[in-house]
Amino acid sequence: MIQELLDRRIATEDDPAVLKRRILELTRRYSRLVHGGNRPGYESPHLEKPFLPGESVVPYAGRVFTEDEVEAAVSSTLDFWLTLGKEGENFERKLADYLQVKRSILVNSGSSANLLAIAALSSYKLGERRLLPGDEIITVAAGFPTTVAPIIQNGFVPVFIDIDTVTLNARVDQLEEAFNEGKTKAVFLAHTLGNPFNLTAVKEFCRKRGLWLIEDNCDALGSLYDGLLTGSHGDISTQSFYPPHHITLGEGGAVNVVDNMLFKVIVESFRDWGRDCWCASGVDNTCCKRFRWQLGNLPEGYDHKFTYSHLGYNLKPLDIQAAIGLQQMLKLPDFINARVRNWNYLRNGLHECREFIDFMLPTHATDWSPADGFIWENGGHYTNPSWFGFMLKVKPEAPFTKFDLAKRLDSQKIGNRMLFGGNLVRQPAFVQLAKDNPKAFRMIGDLAGSDSVMNEAMFIGTFPGLSNEMLDFKIETILNYCRSH
Repeated sequence: MIQELLDRRIATEDDPAVLKRRILELTRRYSRLVHGGNRPGYESPHLEKPFLPGESVVPYAGRVFTEDEVEAAVSSTLDFWLTLGKEGENFERKLADYLQVKRSILVNSGSSANLLAIAALSSYKLGERRLLPGDEIITVAAGFPTTVAPIIQNGFVPVFIDIDTVTLNARVDQLEEAFNEGKTKAVFLAHTLGNPFNLTAVKEFCRKRGLWLIEDNCDALGSLYDGLLTGSHGDISTQSFYPPHHITLGEGGAVNVVDNMLFKVIVESFRDWGRDCWCASGVDNTCCKRFRWQLGNLPEGYDHKFTYSHLGYNLKPLDIQAAIGLQQMLKLPDFINARVRNWNYLRNGLHECREFIDFMLPTHATDWSPADGFIWENGGHYTNPSWFGFMLKVKPEAPFTKFDLAKRLDSQKIGNRMLFGGNLVRQPAFVQLAKDNPKAFRMIGDLAGSDSVMNEAMFIGTFPGLSNEMLDFKIETILNYCRSH
């Protein structure tokens, strides 16, 4: 009888399905024990240790996950496909369905997504609408550098317009001034800190002038403009899944093809070494004519899997990352609600500081009040930001600077950030670029708004990992600092 039980146990331990199930059960248990501090802030209790004001770190952003993501990563690792496979296909489909776009294409970072979106505009497959070296793309001066760097890296010319200091988005009144007949071919703008830019004005400008529109949606997953998600309005949009962003795959990003499926072929080609074949890794001959193509000056019948139509890259992520992303997508609605709730909590709590600090408004809002919330301009356009951060813009006449406030927050271990690169034309890379090639970029006006935000604005976190104790400590610290002056 004992020998029979031992034989049965040995047989069970040799069953891969049973072993995997046991490994995943232990994985979930391990994650609950070790990663409690990364659970959503709206869960109570959610921290491994009690929150100690001034001693515990209050991040501006960070990865938020449960044992679900850890289990998914381990399960995918045990399968050991590694490169993009079924998990990647499922994630791309889920993201595209969520955004209501034709296709989402996974890449290894949001910066790579921006690079591919710009590179796609150079493809000869676009015919007369392709961009050629020296063509111009309108963007903003204040933002993250990898929105702009791909423009220059592809031989195009960024034309910098200024930003509005309240919405932190493009001054759409400068679009016509930036337009250069025969040279301007596209507009590439980010939805800053989750706040949608004025899509009504920008889309009308692009339609009128026959321009491509790329939305950098990396900080705005889940934001709405007139009831439609950002990332679904332009020709192409991009996402980032870096840990501070709305969902995370560790590293990772995506290019979203809104309507024109020609961009799917082009973006995937640039992502996958520049090859002309669209077969996924491990799959052959989906076109049913693998050895019957004749492209370029290659001999007829040259293997289509080794035919290259673009000077491409290798920018794919791993299937393991996609497995994590599928679990994050399930939490996205709660994450968005938490970001909105945290932003409103901070805005109410810091209202007393308005003598010294200006606060951000959503595009098309004109004001905010504790009783009524946002007040909207006439015209019927509304935005619902999925906030990436909470801006604090210290007024020039305040008795302290934004750098003073940043140091105070830092001394209390409260995470804070500048608005990314500030006015990018002041950055060393762009100063040197202008010296090397004075025609490398153009500027519209004096970019006073971008300078103002560079000198006076910063932001603190709204991410779902923040607990009420953390939010209250942020509010208390800033209130006390303002009161002391």
